[in-house]
Amino acid sequence: MPLKEFYDQQVNWSPPFEDGLERATVVVPRDYSDPDGPKLTIALARLKATDPAKRRGVLLAVNGGPGGDGGDGLGLVKRLGARVRTAYDLIGFDPRGYGESTKLYSEVTIPKAPFDSRPPDSLFEQLAEDMRLRELGCQKAGGELRPHITTRNTARDMDVIRGVLGEEKISFVGYAYGTYVGAVYGTMFPENLDRTVLDSCINPQWTWREQFVTQAEAVYRNVELWAKWTADRNGHFHLGTTADDVIAEIEKVVAKLDDQEQVHLRTLLDGAVGTRATDRAQWDSLGYLIGDLGTALDDGNLDKARTLIVGQGTWRPQDQEGDLRVGVLEAITLETYWPQDLEVYYADVRRHRAKHPYGYGVLRAQPWVGAFRTFESLEPPTKLAQPGYPKGLVVQADGDPMDRYEGGVVLAELLGHPLVVIEDSGDHEVYGLAGNEVLDALVDDYLVDGVLPEQDRVTVPGHVQRPDIPKD
Repeated sequence: MPLKEFYDQQVNWSPPFEDGLERATVVVPRDYSDPDGPKLTIALARLKATDPAKRRGVLLAVNGGPGGDGGDGLGLVKRLGARVRTAYDLIGFDPRGYGESTKLYSEVTIPKAPFDSRPPDSLFEQLAEDMRLRELGCQKAGGELRPHITTRNTARDMDVIRGVLGEEKISFVGYAYGTYVGAVYGTMFPENLDRTVLDSCINPQWTWREQFVTQAEAVYRNVELWAKWTADRNGHFHLGTTADDVIAEIEKVVAKLDDQEQVHLRTLLDGAVGTRATDRAQWDSLGYLIGDLGTALDDGNLDKARTLIVGQGTWRPQDQEGDLRVGVLEAITLETYWPQDLEVYYADVRRHRAKHPYGYGVLRAQPWVGAFRTFESLEPPTKLAQPGYPKGLVVQADGDPMDRYEGGVVLAELLGHPLVVIEDSGDHEVYGLAGNEVLDALVDDYLVDGVLPEQDRVTVPGHVQRPDIPKD
């Protein structure tokens, strides 16, 4: 079956569901070098352009992940704004491996190491063993499909979608891992790409290992900014007159929790500090929290401290239900190099535990399944390149806690795109999703009317304001 037959297949859209989306599926080869081999199904969703007279094509969107972690898949297009809906048929899809597309499964393995934001050296071997078993679970359930769940194959699937829809070109909006998907598509199929927006960028010059490890540093930048703001208002918060003083107050609370063997509470507190520091609107509540915790623990009132911390509602991993789960994250992140020497991971955990303990970034430095990989990639990652790549737009918040600011800078320079920096913002995935009207208007001007900024770098303000508390 030649590839042309995949491009020429007929797509049959369902009537609109209650959410307004039409649904369909397309068939793609599991292995594009063997189109006569096994096939995969890709699930699509469509919102037709609201003004057919102004329609200029189709726009695909991808966010979250890799593997749908935090991503909306088919439903992402519903979150884009009214203006872009007038000009495009918005196409959502679940990339190969998850959602309503053909799934890549992994066996569920339950970690034995406790959830600890600052794991001691005594836990290192168990953390590594948990990851070894996780990789085995991925291989047992995923088997022959795993090597074919790649960014390059997702880009190829996107081009099949383009062909099936009868379009010469597609436009694209990508968030987080979706920025890399879009950049790979534009490198592999530059003649088929129209307008592209890459928001909250994966750094294309980093391995997945480097991408993981730098999250701790990205969160800590926000903590430092919060600490400086709080120190400037010591008369209000009473946590010290310098950023170092304020962070020292956090560590005093941490030490008191550790003294009482409250690892669970200390871990939740680290999560709360990282989460609240990235959200400018919650800077005052974080200051109050640290002060109230210090008072409660000084008074020996652990119950009150527990109530304060648990009430923050911070994220923690949930136990998986059933025997199988989606294993795309573990497949995609093995596209790049992972050290086999466990001491490399242990050294990074020690470093971040000492310097960047807030949020859960320290855990990103621990061994990953890549240290125990059971398959080899069938082709190298894409080397992103400019030739023929149409100029688009890169969007990056300066305080993005997940994909560091530098990723946006590097990707914009590499592709020759203007960079839009959202200043004083801890947002991640912004255009059309976060409520930043200034940014949304700028991006809409490009997607709808083709208007790009004249400068290589422009700034827009973050839409989340710091609390209105004057300096001392």
